Amino acid sequence: MNKAKPAAYVLWAIGLLLLPLLLQSVGNAWVRIADMALLYVLLALGLNIVVGYAGLLDLGFVAFFAVGAYIFGLLASPHLTDTFPWIAAMFPNGLHMPLWAVIPIGAGLAGLFGVLLGAPTLKLRGDYLAIVTLGFGEIVRVFMNNLDSPVNITNGPKGLGAIDPMTVMGHPLSQKINLGFIEIPSVTQYYYLFLALVLVSVLICYRLQTSRIGRAWMAIREDEIAAKAMGINTRNLKLMAFGMGATFGGVAGVMFASFQGFVSPESFSLMESVMIVAMVVLGGLGHLPGVILGAVLLSALPEVLRYVAGPLQAMTDGRLDAAILRQLLIALAMIVIMLWRPRGLWPAPDHSKVLPSSQGKP
Repeated sequence: MNKAKPAAYVLWAIGLLLLPLLLQSVGNAWVRIADMALLYVLLALGLNIVVGYAGLLDLGFVAFFAVGAYIFGLLASPHLTDTFPWIAAMFPNGLHMPLWAVIPIGAGLAGLFGVLLGAPTLKLRGDYLAIVTLGFGEIVRVFMNNLDSPVNITNGPKGLGAIDPMTVMGHPLSQKINLGFIEIPSVTQYYYLFLALVLVSVLICYRLQTSRIGRAWMAIREDEIAAKAMGINTRNLKLMAFGMGATFGGVAGVMFASFQGFVSPESFSLMESVMIVAMVVLGGLGHLPGVILGAVLLSALPEVLRYVAGPLQAMTDGRLDAAILRQLLIALAMIVIMLWRPRGLWPAPDHSKVLPSSQGKP
């Protein structure tokens, strides 16, 4: 066993635990960037099951993110009790769902939506599948935007506000923790919660990848006809990929709603789906370290580039819009990276190549 690996894991663990404490000394805004990066890692891990493992191009993944966020928003905000008197009569103190109940509900409903999406698309592949999933994502966003009449369920474009913060062991994460020698603000507490969820998700994805189900997904990705000829039930495995990937999106949506305290349809646009797909492709399809790297880079890069776009705008006397310039710099960076590393920044090892020492041998 390589003795360097446990030491590297310990160093990584210490670094991840100390990171928010170091960032909060510079400003809580940087900790918030780290929080959002972890949420995008969770989303990218879920999409990697669908795209990276099973080879199903899903451009509507943000729909499951929206489902999880709105479920928590409805269960942890005063909207339902204010809108429906019978709910207010049943819960006079309001709906305040605990952590252990909210996560399974968000994951389960998002997984159900994933299966509902996968069922009519079983015979579709490639571009056709991408178009259908893209339409599904837009349908969910439009529904969230218009379900305020005749019965006000989602509050339409106004969104849901006053959402409860996440509570862990009776402690609301919105309250600071004072340890005497250091103060831990809300954003740092959310960081540790998100980090724990990401670590659990990485473990689940790794076990899936090395399991019989994971190998069957990869067989479908490489050649679906050959996989079906070998006796693999491609229908059930595709539905399982859609459902399991969607559960990650649902959990991320629950965390996002609690972290923001507000959700609206604008947070779940088509560009969000495109960015999540770009994270998986840029990092390396089907390779967990690459997917994590791609998610961290593409979620943190726009915020870091604010410090580059601002001076460039000042140099041109304000003739360039900083937001547009920032998007331009991101696009140029992605083009350069994909030309330099077409299989991603950290692609999966290629085991299909024959070793030179074995060539010519029977």
